[in-house]
Amino acid sequence: MIRRVPVVAALLAIGLLFAYPFWWLVSASLKDRSRVFDNALLPSPADFANYAEVWRAVPLLAWVGNSVAVGIAAAVAATVSSAVVAFGFARFRFRGRDALFGLVLATMMLPGAVTMVPVYLEWHAVGLATTQVPLWAGNLFGSAFYVFLLRQFFLGLPAEVFDAARVDGAGPWRQFRSIALPLARPGLVVVLVFELKAAWTDLIRPLIYLREPELYTLPRGLKAVLDRFGQGGEAQWELVMAASVVATVPMVLLFLVAQRYFVRGVVTQRVEE
Repeated sequence: MIRRVPVVAALLAIGLLFAYPFWWLVSASLKDRSRVFDNALLPSPADFANYAEVWRAVPLLAWVGNSVAVGIAAAVAATVSSAVVAFGFARFRFRGRDALFGLVLATMMLPGAVTMVPVYLEWHAVGLATTQVPLWAGNLFGSAFYVFLLRQFFLGLPAEVFDAARVDGAGPWRQFRSIALPLARPGLVVVLVFELKAAWTDLIRPLIYLREPELYTLPRGLKAVLDRFGQGGEAQWELVMAASVVATVPMVLLFLVAQRYFVRGVVTQRVEE
């Protein structure tokens, strides 16, 4: 027990170090304009009027709704499509499978900036370049990283279960739906959370595609808040901080809810190794 004290103390110190920026952000959002950057971690008094003011000044609720809709669509599309491709690479034997899988992995080395303009031209050609569709529809074609991650989960499943299902007459889709997906649930949740977080914090694509304020997601809305309240000698940084807290808290809550799946996924991978 005594041996664990240094370890616990070190973990606590590291945890506090990582929690400090978020604590500072919440504290700054509760201060008046003159004390935003005074580094006091406990505002006295706390001014919750900053949140009311930023909600009145910008359509923050609409931006939250847009981010939720885009994030869920992007996460579901990436998870389902990547799972289908990963299952095919894990369970089917065909000529050139390894070479094709290597080609899929090689796409991870391609910077997103290389395809940014061609992809925009494609969406513009079909008349969707100023909508929210490009923010999530590209995930319908899967993600190389998620395909790799889920393939590892599917490879770790016992082959005897699939052989028994095949003997009972279950086809590939039935095996995928009834066996692979339930057994790989930790991996699916990890992918879902990863992509939801990526879509929630994405700023580049909303900057490229979104023109109307009512279509903004939270990152694009925060950029608008920063441009409006974070410029000039009378910058209202307390409002910028309040809007940033509103954008950050949902991801913190999501991780708290899904953390057990992260742990289970890591344990599963280590057991397989």
